[in-house]
Amino acid sequence: MKPHEEESYMISVFEGGAYLINGTEVIPDSSDALSEVKAKTGKEATKEASRQETIAYRILKDHNTSDNMDKLKIKFDKLTSHDITFVGIIQTARASGLEKFPVPYVLTNCHNSLCAVGGTINEDDHMFGLTCAKKYGGVYVPPHQAVIHQFAREMLAGGGKMILGSDSHTRYGALGTMAMGEGGPELVKQLLNQTYDINMPGVVGVYLTGEPVKGVGPQDVALAIIGEVFASGYVKNKVMEFVGPGVSSLSADFRIGIDVMTTETTCLSSIWQTDDTIKEFYEIHGRKEEYKELNPGQVTYYDGMITIDLSTIKPMIAMPFHPSNTYTIEELNANLLDILDDVEKKAAVSLDGAVEFTLKNKVQNGKLLVDQGIIAGCAGGGFENICAAADIMSGSYIGSDGFTLSVYPASMPVYMELIKNGCAAALLETGAVMKTAFCGPCFGAGDTPANNAFSIRHSTRNFPNREGSKLQSGQISSVALMDARSIAATAANKGVLTAATDFDGPIKKYQYHFDANIYANRVFDSKGVADPSVEIQFGPNIKDWPAMTQLPENLVLRVVSEIHDPVTTTDELIPSGETSSYRSNPLGLAEFTLSRKDPAYVGLAKDIQIAQKAVMEDKCPVEAKPELKPVMDVIKKNYPQVGKENIGFGSTIFAVKPGDGSAREQAASCQKVLGGWANIANEYATKRYRSNLINWGMLPFLIPEGELPFKNKDYLFFPDIRKAVEEKADEIKAYKVGDDELTEFTLKLGELTDEERQIILKGCLINYNRV
Repeated sequence: MKPHEEESYMISVFEGGAYLINGTEVIPDSSDALSEVKAKTGKEATKEASRQETIAYRILKDHNTSDNMDKLKIKFDKLTSHDITFVGIIQTARASGLEKFPVPYVLTNCHNSLCAVGGTINEDDHMFGLTCAKKYGGVYVPPHQAVIHQFAREMLAGGGKMILGSDSHTRYGALGTMAMGEGGPELVKQLLNQTYDINMPGVVGVYLTGEPVKGVGPQDVALAIIGEVFASGYVKNKVMEFVGPGVSSLSADFRIGIDVMTTETTCLSSIWQTDDTIKEFYEIHGRKEEYKELNPGQVTYYDGMITIDLSTIKPMIAMPFHPSNTYTIEELNANLLDILDDVEKKAAVSLDGAVEFTLKNKVQNGKLLVDQGIIAGCAGGGFENICAAADIMSGSYIGSDGFTLSVYPASMPVYMELIKNGCAAALLETGAVMKTAFCGPCFGAGDTPANNAFSIRHSTRNFPNREGSKLQSGQISSVALMDARSIAATAANKGVLTAATDFDGPIKKYQYHFDANIYANRVFDSKGVADPSVEIQFGPNIKDWPAMTQLPENLVLRVVSEIHDPVTTTDELIPSGETSSYRSNPLGLAEFTLSRKDPAYVGLAKDIQIAQKAVMEDKCPVEAKPELKPVMDVIKKNYPQVGKENIGFGSTIFAVKPGDGSAREQAASCQKVLGGWANIANEYATKRYRSNLINWGMLPFLIPEGELPFKNKDYLFFPDIRKAVEEKADEIKAYKVGDDELTEFTLKLGELTDEERQIILKGCLINYNRV
């Protein structure tokens, strides 16, 4: 049996582009496509003009400050960050001359909410955020009030607007807002009145027809899409535009639940056509003026097209250890041992054999038993998801054995409404636990399972260790992603994996009432008025960024990690859960870099950094690190002009495809803090990770797939690297330093804007902006 053979009919992915006529008819791109368009509309059309009829193009045009729609310079309407990113962002902006937030900037506290962890560290970060919101004119959302994306949906989104957030799941397309998740330095640029510079992205249409059957939820649709397009990179760095008659069959919450998961396809952003359902959403939240009807033009061209008959989608499950490892629950239950064997083989790659891993011991009497259920965060914690879960579990009990169920409403207003309509009480009666708004279950800081446990979650990711495992300590558990409805059906079945379509009772529609007083009484909103007299409240764990030097004329790098996994996630580059308390301490956090993937990395990176520190102190690098003497002897034999006055030293890693997952800038900045000057990759998983490297002054090298000309712990020499960056060289000449010779090979840097080149030359964004 081949995975996905039963699900392939749900979704069709076009090989090329397509025209959309009147929002209701798709015509695949072909030699006679424009003739067919004319026949149906009576109008002449061109591909280029039709490209400009996408919703995405119009919004990007409205926010582009350049005179070139191929080279965009975007200014966003609003910014958002949470409490494992906003300290570093504001510290970077302060070091670069920040005086006032020029646009609304919302600081939420939904990641480091567990202030019992790490002593006073987390609450110090919160007080830093509150005082900065006062000093610079921002908005501060206290812990437990809302997860970042729910607050943005309720209070920030607007039709035709653009929002930039420092969390990768910054997606509000269902509400007519193009939103993007990027690393912190991109927000710093906006705070300093600079721009977000990208080439005009491709736009892929997602054409929806039909309506979902009872028991199918937004996570099922999202996982079906991710499973279909992730591996091919079909939407990578593109905008997904949801259109078609099927959109109107979906509630606002349902659309939001699909939309937030588009991040896992590696797309750049998303946008949906809007209608009266979204208009009502804004009216419910007291912001009816923010609604804007958005539709594609009469003739619209998309660079790709995905068609989905919503009525064919079945309850889905993404097995460990990636959201794209998808099956229907029906398929999994029918082929349990075969699929579990496939999961084990894939896990062996992700886990590097560090621990024994199996889920076959979860099979009893032909059924897959689950240890834990979680409904949480920006994906699962929505009003309708939790109401549906309550209906499905009505009259059932999770039992007194090992299975547990935790439910985290995405905001306090959602929680309040669940209390008022009785759904919270219904869930509590089943043995489930209701908790406050917190993102912890998404990154390993809440409801960490037992060793060898299997958790099903309506959350965003199921990467290795995402639930809190520590391979270095021999601890492993695993997460599968599912919709809240099937999680509830499984819970009602005492942990036996069950699709919600097997539930034959009613799933009611509940009217949502938003209580604005909850935020009015608790959230600090400066209304954009800065108060320079406010003193920022620091804590002992809030540290400044260390000094960073400009790119030297010549560079010696030691390869300090070599990763051949098909994809390397940001969680593997810098772990998420247990490091949260150190996100405001660059040197402290850096100690965790690659700790789960390559524990030797930190020591090797620090070892070569000794030489760079000697250069920065005007000392002899070879005396500081005698091991470099034979390396420099070989280099000087061919390049006698190279000396301590024109050379730098540092580290690099090789990874096949690094950067999938979180937008956290620390995946790059931690390498930089430890002396990293570059990454070498066959490709970069996301635009945001590559941007993080660049903004921290690191060279994003590309090398063709195939046998590497170097190995881990080799020294590499880059002569005239500064000149190559300045002169926009197509290829970068490099050498592996051998015992008595230099072996040449070439690399590429890929496309860089003039500003990005200057940031690399200056050594980092802070240096670039510092006066």
